[in-house]
Amino acid sequence: MSYRNNQIPIRTTKRPSKPFISPISNPPSKIPKTTHPQNDVVTPLPPQPQSQTLTSTDHLSSILADAGITLINSSGPPCIPADLLKLRNHLEKRFASDSALRSRFLTGFASYINDKNDLRRVLLPSFRDNVNNGRSDSLVRVLLLVPSIQLDLQNMLLEKLPEYFDRDTLRLDEDIARLIVNQFRWLDFLVDCEKFTDSLFKVLSICPCDLKREIIGSLPEVMGDGSNEIVVEALEQVLQDDSSATVAVIDCFSSLNLDEYLQDKVITIALSCIRTIEAEKLPYLLRFLLLSATQTNARRIISEFREQYKLVGVFDTRLTQNNKLKGKSVVNNVEASVLDALGSSLRFKNILCQEILKELQHIDKPQDHKVIDIWLLMLIYKNCESMQKSVEKLLKKKIVEGSIQDGLFEQCIFGNKDLVKDHFCSFLLLSEYLLACKEQQASKFGIQIYKYLFEGFPDTYSRQEVLGSLVTHVGSGIMYEVSSALEAMVLLASTYSQELVPVCSYITGILDYMEGFNTENLHKVYDVFCYLSRSVRSNTESFGSSIANELFMIVRKQVSNPDFKYKKMGLIGTLKILSHLGNTDTDDTSHSSSSQKLNYEEALELLRTSLDSCQQLPISLILFYDELSSILDSRTLHPAIMERVGQLVGEFESMYLTDLESGKLPGSDLYCDLEGEPWMNLDGDISPICVNILPMASSSSMSTSLQTLPANFRLLSVMERLGNQGSLGGIDALLGCPIHLPSSKLILESWHSLNKKQKDVVCLSLYYAINWIRELLNAFGTQVAGRSDCISQATKEDTVIKISKRLRNLVFLESLLNHFLKECPISFPELSSASSPGQPTRIEKNSEQMRMNRDSFHGSKRKDKKSSKTLKNSGTQGNNTTQLTLIETWKKAGAISTDASNENSTGMPSKSSPSQPAACSTSNSSESLDTDIIISEAVKLLEAQRYKFRPLLVDCFSILSYSKDIDSCCADPKCELPVYLYLLRDLHSKIKYFTPKPTLPRSSSTPPGLSGITTVAFVSKIQTLFPTLRTHLDSATSLLEHCSETCQQHWRDQSSMAGNPETSNMVVSVPSVSSFVIKETLSCFSKMLTCSDLILSKQSVLLDLLRSFQPKKVSDIAAMQSLSSTREIDCLYEGVYTFLEGVLDVALCFSFMLASEVVLTLESVIVSLQKILDKPLEGIDKHKLAVIPELLVTLRNKLCLSAHKLLSHNWHNEIQNGWKGKGEMVQKIIHIYLENCESTSESLDEIACSILPTTLSSSRTTAEDSHGFTTLCSSTFAVWYRELHEQNLIILGKLVKEAIIIQKSRATPHPSVVQILMEKLHRSVNVVVSLINVCRTHTKVTIHTMAVKYGGKFVDSFLKVFEFLETHFQGHSQLIIQLFKDFQRGTRTVQTLCSQAKGLKQTGITCKIPATKRSLERLLFRVKALLHSSSSGLTFEVGNLKHKNLIGQEVSSQVYMDDENEINTDDFVGTAEDERVRDSEDETVRNAEDETVMNSEDERVRNSEDDGEAD
Repeated sequence: MSYRNNQIPIRTTKRPSKPFISPISNPPSKIPKTTHPQNDVVTPLPPQPQSQTLTSTDHLSSILADAGITLINSSGPPCIPADLLKLRNHLEKRFASDSALRSRFLTGFASYINDKNDLRRVLLPSFRDNVNNGRSDSLVRVLLLVPSIQLDLQNMLLEKLPEYFDRDTLRLDEDIARLIVNQFRWLDFLVDCEKFTDSLFKVLSICPCDLKREIIGSLPEVMGDGSNEIVVEALEQVLQDDSSATVAVIDCFSSLNLDEYLQDKVITIALSCIRTIEAEKLPYLLRFLLLSATQTNARRIISEFREQYKLVGVFDTRLTQNNKLKGKSVVNNVEASVLDALGSSLRFKNILCQEILKELQHIDKPQDHKVIDIWLLMLIYKNCESMQKSVEKLLKKKIVEGSIQDGLFEQCIFGNKDLVKDHFCSFLLLSEYLLACKEQQASKFGIQIYKYLFEGFPDTYSRQEVLGSLVTHVGSGIMYEVSSALEAMVLLASTYSQELVPVCSYITGILDYMEGFNTENLHKVYDVFCYLSRSVRSNTESFGSSIANELFMIVRKQVSNPDFKYKKMGLIGTLKILSHLGNTDTDDTSHSSSSQKLNYEEALELLRTSLDSCQQLPISLILFYDELSSILDSRTLHPAIMERVGQLVGEFESMYLTDLESGKLPGSDLYCDLEGEPWMNLDGDISPICVNILPMASSSSMSTSLQTLPANFRLLSVMERLGNQGSLGGIDALLGCPIHLPSSKLILESWHSLNKKQKDVVCLSLYYAINWIRELLNAFGTQVAGRSDCISQATKEDTVIKISKRLRNLVFLESLLNHFLKECPISFPELSSASSPGQPTRIEKNSEQMRMNRDSFHGSKRKDKKSSKTLKNSGTQGNNTTQLTLIETWKKAGAISTDASNENSTGMPSKSSPSQPAACSTSNSSESLDTDIIISEAVKLLEAQRYKFRPLLVDCFSILSYSKDIDSCCADPKCELPVYLYLLRDLHSKIKYFTPKPTLPRSSSTPPGLSGITTVAFVSKIQTLFPTLRTHLDSATSLLEHCSETCQQHWRDQSSMAGNPETSNMVVSVPSVSSFVIKETLSCFSKMLTCSDLILSKQSVLLDLLRSFQPKKVSDIAAMQSLSSTREIDCLYEGVYTFLEGVLDVALCFSFMLASEVVLTLESVIVSLQKILDKPLEGIDKHKLAVIPELLVTLRNKLCLSAHKLLSHNWHNEIQNGWKGKGEMVQKIIHIYLENCESTSESLDEIACSILPTTLSSSRTTAEDSHGFTTLCSSTFAVWYRELHEQNLIILGKLVKEAIIIQKSRATPHPSVVQILMEKLHRSVNVVVSLINVCRTHTKVTIHTMAVKYGGKFVDSFLKVFEFLETHFQGHSQLIIQLFKDFQRGTRTVQTLCSQAKGLKQTGITCKIPATKRSLERLLFRVKALLHSSSSGLTFEVGNLKHKNLIGQEVSSQVYMDDENEINTDDFVGTAEDERVRDSEDETVRNAEDETVMNSEDERVRNSEDDGEAD
């Protein structure tokens, strides 16, 4: 040790020679007692006899006195000199020079402190001479700073420590143990830290708890930083021996100045204590851990805490509800302290929030999430405002994926309500966000949280906040948000109606927004108020009885309003009241007074009022009938109400039916000079009645009644089922009875002779007949759906036959009407109470749209006189030919696709080529029914008004299962395929509603035919159809492969047996029908297979679907039977894929579009299998999942081969109309091919660098022979070009992620890893350069636009990897420089494209130039900075860029320049920067073509002439 050299000289004068007399041997006569620490007096000692022999204590006193210390002080503790440094130096010199003296001193000191009072005196602060306050360090502390005796004194004091363990004192000056410990604090040095630590912890192991905590807490003040490792090891042992000292140890750890290694060790020790520490001490441990978190250990701390901490405040909600203990859970202060510690730490450490979100993001399985996860998210949401968006996105993602269940929030809210109360606003805000989400899973989750908050917090304030938040959502105007909020209100009203009555004033605000609600939301609004009204009526003491009165008053006002918008609200409200108050299950008259009518009587009176108000508006009556039918299907109403409804439907026969005599009409009346006849008589001469359509359609007074025919019949069929135990036997004559329509010979043979009004009557008659048949299918489809045992098997078979014939009638009528609409467009009246999303709800809206389109047409007419003249010349009969026809209006509105190829997606050409539709006229037309009507074609003109038709219900699809052709003349299945195709198209449209695209939310309005049907119910109804779909797919595939066009007579025979008029113009194209059936079946299959809600939520449905599409080879039959119920799911997927490959082989021989549909279905199989791997189904073991990755690799390779086979197939002899309309499908197939290649980057490199440039430089045949892709030609070049660019950007994005991971990794990457990544980057650069340089030989503006657009995007992504290149430049400089050189060839071309586009004013390109140039300029400066900062001998020069065109010729603006490096500031606004990167050794050799130039992406123009032109 080193001490100061400038010490104060020690006194050298000797003391008097008289012998030293110990004060202990000669005590004074009086020695005062110690009374108070401030007046310390030596405790009197018993008299001792004088002895001439000096004791050890005498030696101690002599040595101290020689140093100037008075050991025995009559007024208290010893007195010490003022100069402590001089004192310590004096003692150290004497002890160092005389070991005997040191021994006598230590012996005397040990003897002296044997007495408690003496020990206490030397431990208390001593008196110092010449010091004002008179107090200083204790004698022991002064002696501890003498190096030669420090260790001995420390051991001596530690040995004395156990003697005073049991002293229970409150004052510090009387607690000797604590006084001893205090002597070790803040010593200037420790002579032997290791020995002292060892001794101290030996004593510590036997110390009582309080003293142990005291000693542990003082360790940072006792030990130096050099002893931290010893202290940490010792404290770790203490924790293992005594867990009660955890808090003291943690406090000690937090006070130590630890290095990185020891800090990490301490964190590990603390984490190991989470499970064993006492609950009340956990907050201290947690606070220490969180405050010690750094970038490197924060993730580990969060992970360990989540894994080991178990929240105690969790309970069983059902058990609590059964015991009526809701809201009475015991508050645990420990959990509150834990959450407080978490919250305070998260507030001040943003890194913890980020690491928590990262940790939770990597948890995929629902069982791995805990209640503490919800609390962590809520604490971040509350305390970190900047992280709220991240919390919302993560939670929504977890909910949509199904990783977080609502049960966690239930446990969180009900587990400890007092804790949630402090975070109530945060929970409410989060529920508001979730309910407003487009995703259905998230919105339903938000609804559940609202329910939990309302139930868990019964106080008025909280419930008002919940209801106010829901009302705010209702007023948002966003349809899906409004729907979710109303659904939440219905849930609360149905469950807690009594609790809602006192706060109902907050709910009535939603009535202000009803005008903007759709039908579904109106139902929900009235459900809420009906629940409240019913609750009020059942409770006589309720003070909210005005709710019912207000509800009735509002409904009456709405019903009496002449505007249909308000009348619709009133009708829905009326029928909701009818269903709630007229329901026999809820009818309660025990509380009704004599002055108050019974519930059902009030409902019945309201029913009569509403019915009377609907008579003048057919659409209102249709809505009334449909809503009433839906109620009767689901509820049983009071007999008085049922009697009134029975009277209503009793008028059906007299209104819509007429009698027949021997199957013929009794008279031959003419209607609008049209002769009528019964069509489609299935019962023959025995049919007693006929549906009277033509007479009513031709009469203006009766046509409005005809609009209600289908809805009235629906109500009639519902009443019949209710009164006849589900059977429709009482009205089965309606299924086979004929329909009174215009004479078939007249309209099929003399159509051209009819006038405008007659044609309108014909079209309307056919329209009403179609909807009548559709409603027949809906009604009688329930009889064959398999759920009713009310009819016999013979009756069921007869019903199936008639339904099959009615389907043929339907197909015939729709094809005929669609053909007539081409010549006589007409807007049909609405017959459905619900319209599909996006379509107008009334005829008036459609008329308004037509008017707007006409106005726009007049504007275009004035601008283009030539086209106006053409239109005028095409008119006849003086009609205003400047108006758009109805078909043209539909086309402009987008209701009809103008691209015929979009409809004929199978590539099958139509045999008929109808001319452009013209306005209907009375003059003779060259076109009638001489043109063939292809049955298989979709009725495009009818589809534009399909929302007005009566929808087909799901029960109708059961007809698909009855494929037995009972009356067929042969076993030819193509007689049935057109019928099944009709149903398949409708089934496909319904499946699309349940399987929306990932980027789009599901429509908030339920389409017609699916009202009230949930996903599970829909799946259950169509599950039995899976084998049927496979059967029809096999039939269509077989016909497509083997059948010819020689069996047209079969369809005509079946059509004739169904009562259809005979005509030779109805043509069934077998290849066309077969291809459409295959397309629709595969579309339905792929959508069901990839929809999580539809299939993955119900494993049995998925397995049934997979089993239905297995191959049926002879060798596989036995294996399939043995594995029919136990087959592994991977085998099922492999079997499906094998089966579809066989379908692809057939489709390749027919059309490109059909083969493409098969390839898309093959892709859906892989997508579905990937979903199972990402989110395993219940009951699938881990060892079964282990084979799926290998199967995925195999199937992806097969898919790549299938896509390649499709792209390289010779289609030139089979493609009709070239590749028009097929570009989107071609791009999808290219995407599938490249995405599933073994190496996408290599395939891209081959196509972009080798194949694509040769496509335009050689003839078609030569190019195809060279590269093999027949689909790559001039017509599809742009499609290939776009997809190659997009795939290259995807690959670059993946490489950027790899580079970022390597860059952030703490470990040094292996050179080979960096080398491989560099090569991949170089390959991607070569691809984009090759694609951009295609523009030098390709003149289409579309290609140039894509080159500029994707070139800029590529540079943007490439800049993200620049930091990686800078880091590894020294080790891979040559490779990186070569990458820049190659990249420059592409940037030059982009620069030239931009210049040329400005000169030619190509606006499609110029709008993308600014963003692209900014990206290129950033790249320029980054390259410049990299090369200037490197010391590799490279130089970077900036010069002028020559202005050249695409073929390399200089343009006139720079031809006059003599020197390329000359800059003329007078003529140039600015110069483009030109960078040259070259080796310094080759600086003198320069080649103008090969110099490395990186174009500056500055938008400045090169001279004033160019500047003016660009402007």
